[in-house]
Amino acid sequence: MSKLSEPLKAFINSPHARPNTATAPKHIISVYEKIANDARAKKVGLPAWLSISTAATMTMNSPESLLQLYGLAVSSKHGGHAVHSAELMREVGLKCVGFNGVPRVINSLGAFYAGLPAEIQAELAKRKPRRNLNRENINATLQRGNDLWDSIYRPFSTKLSAKLAQSHPDLPVHIIESEYGALFSDPTSPNPDLPNVGRVLTSIVGVACLRSQTGVGPQVVSHIFGLRKAFEDGSAETDVEGGQWLASNEGSLWLLEQVDSIVEAISGHGGNFAPGLQAGKPLKSKL
Repeated sequence: MSKLSEPLKAFINSPHARPNTATAPKHIISVYEKIANDARAKKVGLPAWLSISTAATMTMNSPESLLQLYGLAVSSKHGGHAVHSAELMREVGLKCVGFNGVPRVINSLGAFYAGLPAEIQAELAKRKPRRNLNRENINATLQRGNDLWDSIYRPFSTKLSAKLAQSHPDLPVHIIESEYGALFSDPTSPNPDLPNVGRVLTSIVGVACLRSQTGVGPQVVSHIFGLRKAFEDGSAETDVEGGQWLASNEGSLWLLEQVDSIVEAISGHGGNFAPGLQAGKPLKSKL
């Protein structure tokens, strides 16, 4: 295979194209600390505030910040179990694929694992995949996808599927089967000690990712309603401390405010998901 020319490599990595992950701002730990303290005051448990913060940070493409968030979560003050918290953050990161796409998740999860203590890495390495598709589980996976889709979008789920199919006939197929079935809904875990990002936390993650992206207000609204519907149809987990409050008007507003504080801290200007090229920079290479 032929090599890339030096001018081409230089242009790919030119500063105006923002080719690198976002560095952790000096004050990011204080932002996370404020979120954690405020969550405690509002009786929002660690799984919820850590999921919110993880999803927003991954959307902002800042692996350095993610590691600082982990350090705070497992500190003596906040009491997160080292392995369980790492697993929870990885599960949140995996589900971010469905909202943010693959590249940022690869960046964040790779750097997150690399930055963990060796003993935590060793424990995580024991984890086996649980989302492999095969003849025995495909029907259950498809059913989970349809059930989750209906739970979030009822009573408009069928109408929404038809509208998406007008855009492309395979769009709702991919979303419901691959995203909602194989990714967003959780298969049975062989290890009950491993954390699930279940119905409530998945909606929370969706809201955090979409708010961080900017430009997708209708989808933010949909997933806020989706969070509420989890408590209406009985699909909500009962062990997410603060989950029902987050589904209220006051709680959802608080959720969005925490996401905004992370976005502002990391980007400094309100979002870096698709910011475009820096203004005033040349768009032509010198090949």
